[in-house]
Amino acid sequence: MRTLASGLSGGEVAGLIVAVFWGVLVCFIGYVLVKLGKVVGETGKLVAGVTDQTVPLLGEVTTSVVHINTELERVDAITANVQTASANVSALTSVFAATLGSPVIKVAAFSYGVRRALGERREDEVKRRVKREMKAEKRGKKA
Repeated sequence: MRTLASGLSGGEVAGLIVAVFWGVLVCFIGYVLVKLGKVVGETGKLVAGVTDQTVPLLGEVTTSVVHINTELERVDAITANVQTASANVSALTSVFAATLGSPVIKVAAFSYGVRRALGERREDEVKRRVKREMKAEKRGKKA
């Protein structure tokens, strides 16, 4: 075996380079594993935090959905009541129209006929009076 002073052979230099390379590689892999361990630890903390905050939030969402469903049931009941009231008003209107509508229409038609007949009678009287006055005027002019 030779000493360092006398020089190293090519195989020994290559072996030394490979040994240094493997040493650097092991150190790099160790560094990466330490960093990866920290990342995994932080990720675990993040997941735990999200879980701690999500569980109560899901409970609140469930409570809100239950309250909303209760309110929707009330709105459905109100809608059904409004629909029933609307149907009742429609039926009442139909009964009113059937009961009072026909006589009211007859009274209106009769009163219209009476007004028209009186209007025509007055019109005939006015025409007769105008004719008499015109005849009287003509007689007065001839005389």
